[in-house]
Amino acid sequence: MIDLHTHTTCSDGKDSPRTLINKAIIAGVQVLALTDHDTTSGWSIASESLRGTIELVLGAEISCLTTDGISVHVLGLLFDGENAVMQQMLEQTSDARLPRMRKIIELMRADGFDISMDDVDAAKPYGATLGRPHLADALVAKKIVKSREEAFMQLLNNGSKYYVSHAAPTPAEAISVIKSAGGVSIIAHPFASLRGRILESTDFQELVSAGLNAIEVDHRDHNPQEREALRKIAEELKLVVTGSSDYHGSGKLNLLGENRTHPAQWELLESQADKRRVLRG
Repeated sequence: MIDLHTHTTCSDGKDSPRTLINKAIIAGVQVLALTDHDTTSGWSIASESLRGTIELVLGAEISCLTTDGISVHVLGLLFDGENAVMQQMLEQTSDARLPRMRKIIELMRADGFDISMDDVDAAKPYGATLGRPHLADALVAKKIVKSREEAFMQLLNNGSKYYVSHAAPTPAEAISVIKSAGGVSIIAHPFASLRGRILESTDFQELVSAGLNAIEVDHRDHNPQEREALRKIAEELKLVVTGSSDYHGSGKLNLLGENRTHPAQWELLESQADKRRVLRG
């Protein structure tokens, strides 16, 4: 079982890196990628938690914006964690999250929602990369909504009046940096239309020119028609096809291994990094 997209308390997941490793072992995951949002801060503890036969792929999910304002996420795997340009991009993207959160809260308070930055800080694990899921958790704690899922459906999705864009690299820029750091890139859930505006099929060629390696096809937020369309794009552009859980722990319904990457596709993807960086216990 190969799952190439998961999160921990270092960003917006509910499980610590150590707990994630333990749960993955119990679930029978053989290859697990750690891809917290805009940070590599969980790499060390996850690496130290390895045991048995599970293999760990270190990575990050980079928050991007197209030139016309579409929010896109790019998974970077197997890159050199000490690459200065890569770490600078992650740091800049992470730093942009605080002013964005303050603006969202300002908009919500103007409409009468009793929510503050202090509430969000209280809901966010120490050291975690700030994100809208922490605002969702604060809204749950204040009994404004019942769950993260409800918060995003009603208030925090990309089409909401409270959505605020943020300073971020374009997908092509992020892909180029990942490649220069020796890693491989996957465009994450690109046709997840319920999240807001999505990429067009014609957008992928530019990403391939920047160095894109794969498309995350099998994902909870893709319906069968969207998956089939993405498989066709991947075939035409000779891109690897991946499937992933996008696991966040109890914060989302997603289960470890609910969507998987075929071993042959993973082998092909791993071979495209500049060196072997998969960790073993």
